[in-house]
Amino acid sequence: MSGNVTLEKIRHSAAHALAEAVMRLFPAAKLDIGPATQNGFYYDFDLDHKFSQEDLRKIEDEMRKIIAADETFVRTIVSREEAMQLMESMAQPYKLERLADIPSGEEISLYANGEFIDLCRGPHVNSTGEIAAVKLLGIAGAYYRGDEKNKQLQRIYGTAFASQRDLDSHLEMLEEAKKRDHRHLGKEMKLFAIDDAVGQGMILWLPRGATIRRELQDFILEELEKQGYQQVFTPHIAKVGLFKTSGHFPYYRESQFPPIPDRLTLERSTKAGKSCGEMFESIENGDGDGFLLKPMNCPAHVMIYMSEPRSYRDLPFKIAEFGTVYRWEQSGELSGMTRVRSFTQDDAHIFCTPEQLRGEINGCLQLVRIVFRTLGMNKFRVRIGLRDKDSSKYIGGDENWAAAENVLRAAAGELGVPFEENIGEAAFYGPKIDFVVEDVLGREWQLGTVQVDYNLPERFNVSYIGGDNSEHRPVMIHRAPFGSLERFVGLLIEHFGGDFPTWLSPEQVRIIPLSDGLLEYATDVQNTLKKNGIRTFLDAHSDKLPAKVRRAELEKVPHMFIIGAKEAEAGMVSVRSRIDGDFAGLKSLQQAVEYLKTAIAEKKMPQREQMAP
Repeated sequence: MSGNVTLEKIRHSAAHALAEAVMRLFPAAKLDIGPATQNGFYYDFDLDHKFSQEDLRKIEDEMRKIIAADETFVRTIVSREEAMQLMESMAQPYKLERLADIPSGEEISLYANGEFIDLCRGPHVNSTGEIAAVKLLGIAGAYYRGDEKNKQLQRIYGTAFASQRDLDSHLEMLEEAKKRDHRHLGKEMKLFAIDDAVGQGMILWLPRGATIRRELQDFILEELEKQGYQQVFTPHIAKVGLFKTSGHFPYYRESQFPPIPDRLTLERSTKAGKSCGEMFESIENGDGDGFLLKPMNCPAHVMIYMSEPRSYRDLPFKIAEFGTVYRWEQSGELSGMTRVRSFTQDDAHIFCTPEQLRGEINGCLQLVRIVFRTLGMNKFRVRIGLRDKDSSKYIGGDENWAAAENVLRAAAGELGVPFEENIGEAAFYGPKIDFVVEDVLGREWQLGTVQVDYNLPERFNVSYIGGDNSEHRPVMIHRAPFGSLERFVGLLIEHFGGDFPTWLSPEQVRIIPLSDGLLEYATDVQNTLKKNGIRTFLDAHSDKLPAKVRRAELEKVPHMFIIGAKEAEAGMVSVRSRIDGDFAGLKSLQQAVEYLKTAIAEKKMPQREQMAP
C-alpha cells in the first residue's frame, strides 16, 4: 500500500464499496451520500425494504467480493448537463438534488469502480483492494439533509482500517465502549432519566446523579472563588430584544425554541387573524414583543455588568453562573446526556481592560487544566477557532478580530500541548479556544471553551471610566471549563466506566453487617460517617455476605465497611475497596474515617487510593 493512502481515503472508498454492494443486492435503492467520518463511514439509502441484521451480513459479504476484485477507482470530470443526464438515467433523485447544491463554475466529478458510478469529489484509494479491513456496524434512521421535516432514510454505518489488526483493536474498543455507554450505566446506576412526558432531550437528574452534579459545581465554585469570581443568577427567559441586540436572534434561529409572545402581542395577533408564523415574524420584525428561552447566558451577564457604572478600578469584573440554556436540536441528533435540548453551562464572563486580557486568558486556561488534572484527563489538545474573512457570518472590525486572535494564539502556545488553527470555526462575535479531551478508550470529546469578544461590548455600548476620566470599552471573555454539565457528566460516566473516584461517587461507603444482631453497631458506624460528611448506605438485607458484596460492586460503590462480631466487639471495621479488593483489612473506625476524609478532600483518583498502615 502506498504511503499516501490515508484512513480517510480508505473509509471513503469503503463507503462506495458499500453502496455498490447494496445496489447489487437491492437495485431499487436510491442513494444519497456516503462520507468518511472520524471513526468510519456511512451511506444513506432510500428503500422500501427495511434493512435487517441478516441483510447487513449479506451486504458485508458482497463488499468483500468487491474488495477482492480490486476494482480501480476512475475519476471523470463532467459538465453539469452530463451529470444530470447520468443521474436521471440511473433514477437517482437525491443525487440530482445534491448536484444542484454544487455552485456554478465549480468542478463536477464522477468516480467509477466496477459497475458502480457515483457523483463524488473524492479523493479515493487507487483500487478497492487497498481497503484492507472492513466491518459494517449497524443501521439507523437518518432524516434527509438532517431535517426531521424530510423523509427518513436508512443509514448503514461501517468502519475500515489499513490492517485487520487495527480493525480488531477498534472492534475491541467498541465492545468496551458499549459496556461504558452512559445511557446504559446511567440507568443501571440510577443517575438520570429521560421521559417523553417531560420531553426529548430534557434530563431528569435523579438523586444519585444530582449528587455528582453538586460535587462538580462545588469543586468549580471553590476554584472560581480563588480567582475572584462572583456567582450570579439570571432568568431562564428574557425579552427577544435582548437577543436581537446581542445578535443571537435571529442569527441562531434554527437552533432556538420559538419566541413566546407577550400577552399584548398575542391578543393583537389573534384579533388580526394572524397565523403563528405571522405572529413570530411580527416579533422578529419588531412589530410585537415576546420572550425567548435563553439560548445563551452572556446577554444577561452583560446587563449585570451594566447595572451600575464601572471604573477601571472595578476591573477585571468576573461573574459566574450555572445557567440553564435551551437549544432546539433535531430529534435525530439527540443522544442521552451528550446531546440535549436543555443543559446547564458552568458559564462565566470576564470584563477587563485590553491590558488585562492576556493575564485573564492565562487564568482561564489554567482553570481548565486544574479541572482536567483533577479528573485524570491528562491527554488533551487545543483547537483555535478563527474567523473566515470571506464569510459574512462574523460581526466586528478587522482590528479587534486580529487582536483577539493573536492573544489566543500566544496563550495556546504557552500551554505546552498540541494545538491547531481552524479557519471559520470562531463564534460569530469572536475567536475561541476549544479543549479536546481523550478519554480512557482513546475517544475525543470537545469540552471546555474560552472565547475573546470585542464585539458584544460594542453592540451593547458597554464601557468603564478609565484613569483619564473618559469612557473606554472593556473586552469580554466567555469561559466554560465543563461546557455543559449534562455532556460533561455523560463523558465522566464513560471515562470512569461508572467507577467514580470517592469524592464524586454518589455513595462513598456501603456498610455491610454480617447478621441482624450487628445492626445496632452498624447504625452507629453509619451515623459516624454521616457526621463526617461521608455519603453512606446501610445494607440491612438478610442476604449472605457474597450477595451483599456483589450488589455493592454492581452498584459501583467504591468502599465497603464489613462488620462481623469481631469488628463490633473491638469498635472496628473491615475495609474493602471495589478497585483494590481487601487492601486494608481490620481498621479502627476512626482510622478508616480519616483515610476517607483525606481521599475525598484531596480528590484522589481510584488508582492512587491506598490506606496507610
